[in-house]
Parts: sequence; C-alpha cells; structure tokens
Amino acid sequence: MRLLVTGASGFVGRAFCNEALARGAAVRGVTRALSALPIRVGNVVVGGIDGSTDWLSVLADCGAVVHLAARVHVMQESAPDPLEEFRRVNVLGTLNLARQAASAGVRRFVFVSSIGVNGAETFQQPYTALDSASPHSPYAVSKYEAELGLQALAAETGMEVVIIRPPLVYGPNAPGNFGSLMRWLQRRVPLPLGAIHNQRSLVALDNLVDLIVVCLTHPAAANQIFLVSDGEDVSTTELLRRMGQALGRPARLVPLPASILKLAAAMVGKPDVAQRLCGSLQVDIEKTRRLLSWTPPLSLAEGLKKAAEGLRV
Repeated sequence: MRLLVTGASGFVGRAFCNEALARGAAVRGVTRALSALPIRVGNVVVGGIDGSTDWLSVLADCGAVVHLAARVHVMQESAPDPLEEFRRVNVLGTLNLARQAASAGVRRFVFVSSIGVNGAETFQQPYTALDSASPHSPYAVSKYEAELGLQALAAETGMEVVIIRPPLVYGPNAPGNFGSLMRWLQRRVPLPLGAIHNQRSLVALDNLVDLIVVCLTHPAAANQIFLVSDGEDVSTTELLRRMGQALGRPARLVPLPASILKLAAAMVGKPDVAQRLCGSLQVDIEKTRRLLSWTPPLSLAEGLKKAAEGLRV
C-alpha cells in the first residue's frame, strides 16, 4: 500500500516517513519545497495547501493518507484575521484533500489533530476521547472544524477517517517550548520553575509515530478519535528535573510560586506561556489502549533519553 504523507519534512513527518519505510511501506511525501527526505520517499512539492490545491496526480495509487501538514501556532501573528487564516489551511485545505482522496479511492485517512480540541487545561479529571470539544484558540478551533468536516465526509463517502489528538510532542530536536527548555538546561541556565505542582501529559515522537502506524491498518481504528500520551503524567518541575538527568546536567530550578509566574507573564502579555508551564493538561488513553491493544513503546524516561541524545549530536 502506498502512503501519501503531507508535512513530510516536519518534526513528526520525517520520523513517520522513516518508520513507514523501515516497515516496508511505499511512501510519497508532500512538502512545500524540495526537502532532504529519505531517498526512498517520493518527494512531491506542493506550494501551499488550501481549498484549491489539486491533489489528483499526487493521490494516484495511494491507499491511505496521513495528513500532518497544518498551519500551527504562530508566535508573532501578522494575519488580520488569524482564525480565517487557520481555517484556510487547516479546514479548507484538509477537507479539499480528503474529498479528492475519497474520489481517488483512498481507503483510510489519518488526521493528526490536537488535544487543544478538547481544551487548554484540565482540572482534576483528564480529558477523554468522549469528552465534548472545547477549543480555546484559533488553531484548535480550526482543527475541530476539520474533524467535523472529515467525520461528515466519512459518512458520505465511506472513506475511513481516523483522528488522533496528541498533547505536546517531544523528541530529538523538538521545536517550540520543549526544545527551548532542553537547550537552557544544557547551558545550565537557572529557571524559575522549581515549585510547579501541576500534572501534564506528553507524548514521545516515537510513541506518536507508532500509533499512527497502527491506525493506518487496525480494523477497530476506523472512524474513531484517539488520544495519545506516554501514559505517565508529570509536573513541570519534575519534567525539568528528569530532562536534566537525561542530559547529565542537573536542572538549576528556582522555587518561584506559580502565582508570581502567572502575574509576570500577564504583565508582559504572555499569559498563555504561563498557562502551559503552570497549568495541568492530562489525557486518558484508556480507549486507545483498549480498542487498539496499544501500549506506548517508549516510557517517559526513554523518550527523554532519546531527546537528550539528539540534542548532544
């Protein structure tokens, strides 16, 4: 079965393409520009993804699609209407690809969404795949609208759709906050995060990739929504300590109260950063374990070790 993988040159895309090739799949990777993908990946360049992209030739002889490409969180947003810009790529672009995939005879469409569809923070109870959606950001809203459109398309066409909602994905050379924290720890920079008593779920890159592989063929995955994590939740403070251990450089943490951090972040217009560092976000993967007989291949400790090794290379 040939796989079409969008976002093939991204953090998750590269890892997935490598794993799919290792398992004997034929992979056609879609990127926005020529990229140094593994030599056995058929690299197809698509300038942009929106409601008008022509996928006809790209979908030829593909049995499944893994849709990873998206407009993600933008740190310095310049669009006059951010939600509409997210919708252009993440909703219209996704549904345009899915409609053409269904017409081309694609059997299964795996859509990597976001735990942000469930919400931004948990209080005592973790999110489950059955919870009502409560997206709070333009990005999460666009992902949820894409999910709804895909579910309607599946009912209309018979193409099987699988939706995966990951929390923070980490691994070697991870982008975003995780990568920044890793580099600061490596440089022994003191961090004011020594008294954070939250609980957060994360997912190692290898664990997410493994679940995507399972969802491509498992009969019970069809038309389901799955949450994913390493199966072990930690506070920000504990996570930083364990990241430091993996790096071989004990974390230098200052025990500043979370309330002070939140106030300082609000004063500089970055309340969302404080929320991600101080708030809780837990996911329940019981449904994923039960329906797919799936267990995360890597523990949190193993995932952090791989991330640290990647940083030292």
